[in-house]
Amino acid sequence: MSKIKIAELFYSIQGEGRYMGVPSVFLRTFGCNFKCAGFGMPRGETSHEATDIAATHTMITPFTKYEDLPLVSTGCDSYASWHPDFKDLSPMLTSEAIANRIMEILPQDHWEDEHLVITGGEPLLGWQRAYPELLSHPKMSELKEITFETNGTQTLSSEFKEYLTDWAFGSDEREITFSVSAKLPASGEKWEEAICPDIVCEYEQVGTAYLKFVVATKQDIADAECAVGAFRAAGFKGYVYLMPVGGVESVYTLNAKNVALAAMKRGWRYSDRLQVPLFKNEWGT
Repeated sequence: MSKIKIAELFYSIQGEGRYMGVPSVFLRTFGCNFKCAGFGMPRGETSHEATDIAATHTMITPFTKYEDLPLVSTGCDSYASWHPDFKDLSPMLTSEAIANRIMEILPQDHWEDEHLVITGGEPLLGWQRAYPELLSHPKMSELKEITFETNGTQTLSSEFKEYLTDWAFGSDEREITFSVSAKLPASGEKWEEAICPDIVCEYEQVGTAYLKFVVATKQDIADAECAVGAFRAAGFKGYVYLMPVGGVESVYTLNAKNVALAAMKRGWRYSDRLQVPLFKNEWGT
């Protein structure tokens, strides 16, 4: 039986992108190919908040659960889903255990209008091989909509691509979405490793894909324009969203209006981050 290393599994509303406001089950997998330590920092500098928290966890007082972990104002706000020092907080769960837990947290004990969001970390790393068993579980049969929140750098294996195609086209009501948070230089990641138009165009062969850029400055927005040009040149047809940086409310509120105006000016869409004003971006929200 396949197992997936799970950082978080919780029920909330989708705070970002196309399905903002939709009640959703979030399955956060452990592991990522990026660190995104540049968010919220002056360009060229990286955050040390996650590293400092990890040092406390491993050398001073270990945290026993996600809910006790501090939030960060710079760097990746889901740092514990990929930082190796926190892997002890993420159990390996079978598809049976995951499906049972989902039934426990759904308000009606079965799928109705809820949406499954598979996120991370980076959910399209090695876990692709385990998803078919989970999605084929009898308790998942009424599920109609799945979103993969990905950084857009991971190709789909031929086996998983075939499975998703069969899953979606096996029912007129089923839909697959790829929410692609492509990382701009402000994230601290290298352009040539983070901007992968051909891979994202491949996602459009399976379902709906859209781009979601986290921005704070005029330079970030200029970078987003450059990236969109590269994606369009490769044949990408989906929508483009701009979203303000900020995992804590004090940072988030500083630039939300300016980001919305920038999106309007370019005919792009604005994405809020509802988990920040509603829940203060606490773990499990």
